[in-house]
Amino acid sequence: MTDAQRPVTKRIVILGGGFGGVYAAMTLQSLTRWRRDVDVTLIARENFFLFTPMLPQAATGSIEAHHVVVSLRRVLPRVRVLEAEIESIDLDAHTVTIEHDEGQPHSVTWDQLIIAVGGETNFFGLPGVAENALTIRTLADAIELRNRVIDMLEQAELEDDPAVRKRLLTVVVAGAGFAGIETAAETDLFMRTAARLYRNIKPQDVTTVVVDLQSRILPELSSALASWTQRTLEKRGVLFRLGVGVKSADASGVTLADGTRIDTNVFVWAGGVSANPLVAKLPIANQRGRLPVDEYLGVPGHPGVWAVGDSAVVTPPGGGAPYPPTAQHALREGLQVAHNVIAVIDGKPPHPFAYTAVGQMAHLGEHQAVAMLGGLKISGFPAWWLWRTYYLFRIPTLERKIRVAIDWTLDLLFSRDTVQVKLPREKSG
Repeated sequence: MTDAQRPVTKRIVILGGGFGGVYAAMTLQSLTRWRRDVDVTLIARENFFLFTPMLPQAATGSIEAHHVVVSLRRVLPRVRVLEAEIESIDLDAHTVTIEHDEGQPHSVTWDQLIIAVGGETNFFGLPGVAENALTIRTLADAIELRNRVIDMLEQAELEDDPAVRKRLLTVVVAGAGFAGIETAAETDLFMRTAARLYRNIKPQDVTTVVVDLQSRILPELSSALASWTQRTLEKRGVLFRLGVGVKSADASGVTLADGTRIDTNVFVWAGGVSANPLVAKLPIANQRGRLPVDEYLGVPGHPGVWAVGDSAVVTPPGGGAPYPPTAQHALREGLQVAHNVIAVIDGKPPHPFAYTAVGQMAHLGEHQAVAMLGGLKISGFPAWWLWRTYYLFRIPTLERKIRVAIDWTLDLLFSRDTVQVKLPREKSG
């Protein structure tokens, strides 16, 4: 074959290592297995894929933290993986500028670009919240939360002042969606269980408070399941402050909009996600900083540019409310956009994206969960078993499935580990 006869390589670049980006890359890897005219590159901030549904359990020890992450190069052996910060996107020049650990910037050229960078934590400009709140979006967040909770238990064991002890043993979680409720449930369970190992701390000394501006928890589920969840957690001792938001925070507590003060050294913010600044500054982004896409997940007016997940505004065929920015939808969008990119490269028509969610589930610990599958509402042990079965099969690679299954088995047989492993840069709260 002469150079003139050789097929021109099409460069597909994927930005983001979350559900949308990784599942797009995995699908492209499969679709281009025997092709030499397509080159796929994935650019991500970390060199691993984080399975976020299991993050609250990783933070509290029922799953080893490194078992909820999978090496990108392990699952994408035929994809070029670049660990780097994405500095800018030039839609006209078809280039992306990236940088690794404050090194020299590099330019990556693309013919097809899939934007799947996800969102950022939205603190809504509330005074002191960004500076004092923990979040639960990354592996580092999970490790930091675990260390902070254990550190509070250690300090409380030494403390004689009742007011200080109460502050040390109080956790405040802002946000009553899936992330907030699962984090509150797991953290409360972990602290009450761990308290039995301390001579001067009783399980009933632990206080967990869930705060949300909305009047009910888990708005994604039915009111019946939300009420069941709230009653279940209240029986364990979890408190709820609903209909009132956070006004401000400082190093020793949270002030609510009604003036109530809650003293705490463990304040977790799960109150919302905003657009990624990288996407928000693009001239084609909407007022909320996201990219409107057509029914094929392409960005109108920019052939070869696609967007999925939190980066995109995806509406069902025929219009209606946009799909929610959940991992479940991002995964499906990633699968579809991969097929559409290859279709366009091959000169074939792409297919519109349409997806009906399988359902929604929340894990509550202690063999409890809630699930809504279509019109079917499930709670208690059956929902817990369903949650674990579904997500065990969803986490990539057989090795990780086995490791997580072993972790869950050990969690049934033994108490959770309370060893605190501090990193050099970490300080006690």
